[in-house]
Amino acid sequence: MRKASPKSAPARAADPSLESLFDVHEATLPNGLQVRLLPNHLAPVVSLYTFFNVGSRNERPGITGISHLFEHMMFNGAKKYGPKMFDKTLEANGGSSNAYTSHDMTVYYDDFASDALETVLDLESDRMRSLRISQDMLTSEREVVKEERRVRMDNDIGGMMDEELGTLVYKAHAYRWPVIGWMADIEAISREDCQTYFRTYYAPNNAMLYIAGDIDPKKTLALVRRYYGDIPRGPAPLPVINAEPEQRGERRSTVRHPAQSPAVMIGYRGPSAKDEDTLALDVAQYVLTKGEGSRLTRSLVYEQKLAVGVGLDWSWRIDPGTILFFLELKPDSDPQKAEAALYAELEKLARDGITERELQKALNNLRSDHLRELGTNNGRAHAMGNYEALLGDWRHVLTLPSAYAAITSEKVKAAAAKYLIPERRSVVTLLPAPSEA
Repeated sequence: MRKASPKSAPARAADPSLESLFDVHEATLPNGLQVRLLPNHLAPVVSLYTFFNVGSRNERPGITGISHLFEHMMFNGAKKYGPKMFDKTLEANGGSSNAYTSHDMTVYYDDFASDALETVLDLESDRMRSLRISQDMLTSEREVVKEERRVRMDNDIGGMMDEELGTLVYKAHAYRWPVIGWMADIEAISREDCQTYFRTYYAPNNAMLYIAGDIDPKKTLALVRRYYGDIPRGPAPLPVINAEPEQRGERRSTVRHPAQSPAVMIGYRGPSAKDEDTLALDVAQYVLTKGEGSRLTRSLVYEQKLAVGVGLDWSWRIDPGTILFFLELKPDSDPQKAEAALYAELEKLARDGITERELQKALNNLRSDHLRELGTNNGRAHAMGNYEALLGDWRHVLTLPSAYAAITSEKVKAAAAKYLIPERRSVVTLLPAPSEA
C-alpha cells in the first residue's frame, strides 16, 4: 500500500485547506480491484463506496436498462448471504445502504459503525464474488423495474419529455436511451444476459473501493485482501466508441399528453467532463438558475410571467453531455414566446458575459457546495469515486476550488457562445391533450 503522492496530482494547485483532510492510502489488488482508504477518527463511523465502471452507456439495443436492473438484483442474495440477508445483516449492525445507476457508472454505498467494517466487507465481497442470478429473482425484479419505469417515464411529464429529448440530441451514442431502458428491452433481458453482464462488469478489475472514516489503513487493507483477493478477474469490457455525428441544425419534437399546462425542454450538445469548458458552464448554470435572483428565474418567472419555474441541468458525463433547460409554463402561456424569452437571455450571456458580482456569487456557491459535500465521510468517499470515474483521478477533489477560481467572465461568455447556439439545440414541446378518461 502506498500513500497518495502529490506528484501524480492534476496540474492545478491543491487547496491547502483540503490537503490535510485527504491522507489517502492507495492499493491495487492482483485481481485489479483498486482501493482508496481515507482515515478520519472524529467519530466511530465509516462509509464504504463501490464504484463499478458501467452505466447505460455500456449497453446495446436489446438490453437497454440492464445496468439499472442489476442495481436492484444486487440486493437479492449471494452464495453466503441469501435473499434479503444483505440489508438484514447490515441493519442488524446499525448500518444502512443504497445505490444508484447513471449513464456512466453504477454505485453502491454503505454507512455503518466502525466495528462493523469486517462484516460489511464480507457482505460486499460476497455479492461481487457470487451473486445469485436465478430466473425467479430476475422475473421479480423485472416487474419492479417495469413499474418504476411506468411511474418515472411513461406517466411523468418530465420523464416523458427527457426520454424524447435524448433521442433528438443523440443519434448514435448510447446516451440516447434512458438509464432505466426501453420497456421492450427490460422485458427481453434474459438470465444469460445477466450472467454475462455480471462476469464482465461486476468483476474486481472493473471496480474501485473507497473506504472513509474511523479505520486503520493497514488493518483495513489486510481485510480487503482477505475478502476480495480471491475474486477472479473478468474479461476486459469493450470500449465505448463515441460515434455521435456532428449536429448541423436544430431538431424538434412535439409531445401531446394530458396536462394542465404546456412545457418546453431544450437540450444543447455540451462537452465531456474533462473538457476545459465544463467548469465555465458550471458557473453559467449558477448564474442562470441558482436562486430566486438568478437571471432566468427573475426574467421568465417574475418579470415576464411566462413560466412558473425554470430549471437547468448540466451534469458532467464521460462523453459529451447535454445542457438541459426545462420551462414549466402557465396554462395560458405561449411556448414559442417562452422559448424566445429564454433564447434572448442566452444570447445576452454569449454576447455580454456576466458581471463581476455574478461571477463571485457563483464561485462562492460552487465552492460552498463542494466543501459541504466533503464535510462527511460519505461525501468524501463519493467525491473521490465520482471524480476518479469521470476525470481519471480522485485528486481533482483537491484542485477543484482553484480550477473554479480561474474561471473568468470571458471564459463563461466564450463557452456560452460556443455551446448555446441554435445549431446545437434540440427542443421538445409538451402540448396538453384531452384526458383519455
